[in-house]
Order: sequence, then C-alpha cells, then structure tokens
Amino acid sequence: MPEQSKAVRFEEIALPHLSAAYNLARWLLHNEQDAEDVVQEAYLRAFRFFSGYYGGDARTWVLTIVRNTCYTWLQKNRALRLAEPIEEKIEELVLDFSDPEVLLLQSVDSQTVRLALQDLPVEFREVVVLREIEGLSYKEIANVVDIPIGTVMSRLKRGRERLHALLTRRMGKDTSLELSGNA
Repeated sequence: MPEQSKAVRFEEIALPHLSAAYNLARWLLHNEQDAEDVVQEAYLRAFRFFSGYYGGDARTWVLTIVRNTCYTWLQKNRALRLAEPIEEKIEELVLDFSDPEVLLLQSVDSQTVRLALQDLPVEFREVVVLREIEGLSYKEIANVVDIPIGTVMSRLKRGRERLHALLTRRMGKDTSLELSGNA
C-alpha cells in the first residue's frame, strides 16, 4: 500500500478514537503530560504496524495498543512516575448553570468520583473506565485487556462495589446497608 494512502486510511480508522485513547492513558498513568506522550507513542506504533491491521473493531485495536504502551511506560518509569491527580471530566449532567450552589455541588461530586476512581486498583479501574466512561461492551473490554469475558464481568462487579464503598465512605454514609441490597 503506498505510504500516502496508508496514512489516509490510518487517519480514517485511528483518529476518531484519539479522545478515548487519551482518556484511558490519563486514567492509567495519572498524569496528563505522560498520557499525551504515551498516546503519541501508541499511535506511532499503530501506524508502524498498520499493515498488520486487517479490519475489525478499530476502537478496540487502538485502545489495546494504548493500554499496552501505558504498561510498558509504567514498567520503564515506575520509580520516576508522579502520582499527581488528573483533571478528568466525568460526564456532566444537564444542570441549571445559573445557580452557583448547583455548580459548586457538581464540582464537588465530580472531584469525589474522580478521586474514588483513582483509588481503585488498576485492574478494576481500567474495566470501570472502559465500560462506564468509554462505553465499551464486555467483549470489547475483554479484547482490550486480554482477559476472558467472565473476568471482565467479575472485575466490573467488584470494581463497582469498591467504587460504591469508596464514594459512600467519602460522603460519610454507612455502606453496609447500601451494598447488601445493590449488586
């Protein structure tokens, strides 16, 4: 395939997933600049090996490369890694933005969810982010993370339970009653 048509085809297939790729990298690395670097490296790798892409779900293909590149980066830089909180925007509800009290409460809620997500162990955080924020199916998550669908379901359930417990603890509520009724 000529280099120019390869580049055009790559752009058509991979660029629509750039936002999801960056989002996943930020959640895994906890640092915006590192996430930018890793996504750039992942896209370079994807382009370099694009001739090996034979179709299928491009989003899953790109996110798999990003995830693997993140873990490679973490292995090389773990001692140097900064654990700074990231500024992640959780999908916002449509609210009355003219009310300052509503804006303050929304900001506090988003920050609480962001901090609780960051406290999840990475194996739970990645499946929760891929499912709840990126909207991937169980099958797509299984392909990205390279685990069986049953493991995805189990990690998602346990991740949601832990996230719920973290959120209720942060908000000062008793989690024992709420977790017993909701799975």
